[in-house]
Amino acid sequence: MASPVVFFDIAGEDDDALKAFYSRIFDWRPNESGQYSIPVNSPLDVAIRKDPAEKRIYMGVTDVTATLAQIEEAGGSVDVPRFEVPGVVVLGLFRDPAGNPMGLVEMDGDSLLIP
Repeated sequence: MASPVVFFDIAGEDDDALKAFYSRIFDWRPNESGQYSIPVNSPLDVAIRKDPAEKRIYMGVTDVTATLAQIEEAGGSVDVPRFEVPGVVVLGLFRDPAGNPMGLVEMDGDSLLIP
């Protein structure tokens, strides 16, 4: 088995704005624990903190195009609209309101949607 992602950080100056953004788009509900905010209903943990670093984490969604529209409405921006890697995966790339690069993977239930 490959090593799974078990934790990641999301950096930004305005913690409250990032918490609101990720709660609105992905329904993550943070608990307060010092500097970190951990969503309890996410399949993976995430910490929102202030020290800057660039990463791209990919979240699974049922509709990349619709989620990218929600992201723009919530103050994020689209880097790359929905695109297919034939026979592999459907993706979309965006930045949250703090400018963090993130990605979406289209899912079919618990499995990747293979175009």
